[in-house]
Amino acid sequence: MGQTNEHTPTWRHRILILIIGCLLPLLPLAAQNGTSSPYSAFAFGDINDNVPNTYRAMGEVGIGMRSNKVINPMQPASYTACDSLTFMFDVAAAVSWSHYADAAGVANKANGNLEYLAMQFPLWKRYIAFSAGLIPFSAKGYNITGRDSIRSAYHYTTAYQGSGGISQVYGGLSFNICDWVALGANIYYMFGQSVDLHTLTFDEAGLSPVIQGVYTEVSSVRLRYGMQLFHDFGGHAFSLGAVFENKARLHSSEIIYESTFNDTVSVKDGFHTPLAYGVGASYTWANRLTVAFDYMHQDWASAEFLTLTGYMTNRDKYALGIEYRHNPMGRNYAERVRWRLGANVVDNYIPDVKQPDFTVTLGVGLPLRTVATVFNASLEYTHRGGDKMMQENMLKLTINAAISENWFFKRKL
Repeated sequence: MGQTNEHTPTWRHRILILIIGCLLPLLPLAAQNGTSSPYSAFAFGDINDNVPNTYRAMGEVGIGMRSNKVINPMQPASYTACDSLTFMFDVAAAVSWSHYADAAGVANKANGNLEYLAMQFPLWKRYIAFSAGLIPFSAKGYNITGRDSIRSAYHYTTAYQGSGGISQVYGGLSFNICDWVALGANIYYMFGQSVDLHTLTFDEAGLSPVIQGVYTEVSSVRLRYGMQLFHDFGGHAFSLGAVFENKARLHSSEIIYESTFNDTVSVKDGFHTPLAYGVGASYTWANRLTVAFDYMHQDWASAEFLTLTGYMTNRDKYALGIEYRHNPMGRNYAERVRWRLGANVVDNYIPDVKQPDFTVTLGVGLPLRTVATVFNASLEYTHRGGDKMMQENMLKLTINAAISENWFFKRKL
């Protein structure tokens, strides 16, 4: 019989509507910060590089990675790697445990939140693909207190508190301009609020507390561009990638309050996102072993923060990762399990922190037996801080479900 023009059965579309309907109430959770680090008190807080969980387990590489099983918003040129008949959906959640230690003592904190939501599908065969989702940009979440005195005469307690962050809804297109070159771009709508509060409270009667606060609200758009060169021959596959972002002014409003003089100052558009660029490469042998390396630079030193330039320093990140599975077509399930390992070093954008952040990662990818869905788990250990500074050691467990379904085929009657 001939082919009809009927596409995927409607029950698949109903499943998509059901999935989205169930996840919409979780969107506020995705916008929560999920951090308790004192280091998030600085500038925008902890910066998120939007690496999918599959690649987090590989040291957070991604610029040179290209896979038909992974939605990779870090590299918009990668979307055309998806199969021309496949709809993809990815959702991730994380829990973390942090240990803090300095001269004043130690503390332990636990956090958890929905990490990201993303979907991807082809628009025209294998030449044009689209991706969209909700991902974080930055997060704040800290509560620091201390005791001190002035010439032993005035005793006071200082409290630093902050919460909030910036989230992003993104949409991206990728184009294969030939069999070995892909270009792509993401557009991000950035939104969110943060509050930073500094309170000085005296023990002595008659001395009023001093309160300083900054409330920030962001509603802005920015772009990221990506390119990948890729080629397969025999049992070997290579991919080279690059990404670029312009320095951009954030549309924002800031209210700065100081209680001593009962002074309130309003600032408009006082922030920049930095000029950023990165390069990455990956090599895969026999669809079994993958090795990848990334370098990312963000020029925060030239970006404004509350209209000040030079408040931050440049952020550089070096990442290395590997993935191995014994036999992609093996009948034994263990042979098809993916094992991942990696590490990265980040020169963060906090001027007073001279020591880089160091992270080691490991993870596993567990394919389902009968469908093209993979459950991934990654475990990250991060060390931050150095001599005479607060030491932060964090363990973070992230789990995601990467769902792939053939939705765009035509049935035969």
